[in-house]
Amino acid sequence: MVSHLYLGVIILGAFATTVANTDINVVCAKDSVKITWRISAELVPNAARLFLGNCMPSQLKVLPTGEGEAQFNYQFSYCKFKRLLKGKRLLYQNELTYRPYAKSKPAAFVYPIECVYKRPDGWVPSFLKLGSGVSEGRGSLVFHMALLNGEEQLTGVAETNVIPLGSFMPIWAAVEQKSHQPLLLLMEECVAAITPELLPGSQVYPVISNKGCLLESMRGNSVFLPRYHSSAVVLYLQSFKFGLGAEVRLNVIFNNEYLVHNILTVFCSPQVYIHCKLVAWDPEGLDESKKACHYVKESEGWELLDDPSLSSLCSCCDSTCKSRSKRGVEWESHGLSHSSVLGPLIIMDPSDTKAHNIPEASVAAGVMISHLRV
Repeated sequence: MVSHLYLGVIILGAFATTVANTDINVVCAKDSVKITWRISAELVPNAARLFLGNCMPSQLKVLPTGEGEAQFNYQFSYCKFKRLLKGKRLLYQNELTYRPYAKSKPAAFVYPIECVYKRPDGWVPSFLKLGSGVSEGRGSLVFHMALLNGEEQLTGVAETNVIPLGSFMPIWAAVEQKSHQPLLLLMEECVAAITPELLPGSQVYPVISNKGCLLESMRGNSVFLPRYHSSAVVLYLQSFKFGLGAEVRLNVIFNNEYLVHNILTVFCSPQVYIHCKLVAWDPEGLDESKKACHYVKESEGWELLDDPSLSSLCSCCDSTCKSRSKRGVEWESHGLSHSSVLGPLIIMDPSDTKAHNIPEASVAAGVMISHLRV
């Protein structure tokens, strides 16, 4: 019996009694779902107000008792199912709703639907299949970097570059290797800056440093998400107000009042660019200089993304990680590094009234600027 109603939804007593006394049976198939929703006799005349996402029942049976069975037989490509990738699991999520009111009003009844599958070996979300280059490359390698939609949905490239303060920014990077031998994509270094180009003396905020150590995993809740393929990585970066510009103010405050004013204006800007050095590397050549490490607060230690059993390679993240091994030097001729810039990203504090006047740009339209560096 279903008795779960979402908090905060106001339901008339008659509707609450009618809808709550129902049975819902969910059968998840390979690429579809079959749902049988048994409803009371009082609800049968209003069965057209039952929905799975935006789909009406595919069939309605009226039982001898006067009760009804609303059936929903749909593939996951219909009804606005959400597809999520979480580690080794592939999830399809939706909601059953009863909407006796106009669409502008909340549903009277909401019941979550979820089908969970083991992620198939080699499965790659369709939007991440590397078919077209979005940045410069060299030879048979093409590098990519983009902002995905947030909160672990990862269902596509983000449609906005405005990021609420404290939310997460899934930053995706990949290398399209084509006929090249299998490569491992690493983020060797990432910094935040307020300009699309880094010049001598530019003020930066380190995000990843020390040859692959995610510093923001110690300061906040940022993390590397599990890989779906060795040639791509997702940095799940929590947004915050990057501390940029303070040192510049101190250097010029006694010299030129006009320059101080300009620097302060830039310092207060919520616009941020993420500069990253991407490295395509030998998957078997991990060492202290070629790695992806994040800090796990529960265990109070650094963990290697690609093989936690080799997390000792991350121990240098608390000090200085030494140069690559001799084998790494021999393989250097096959490895390429690539400097990419993602931005502008606008970190918006909802409590700041001025933030609502910031113009929004389309991330999907190409806010990524790239330059090759070997």
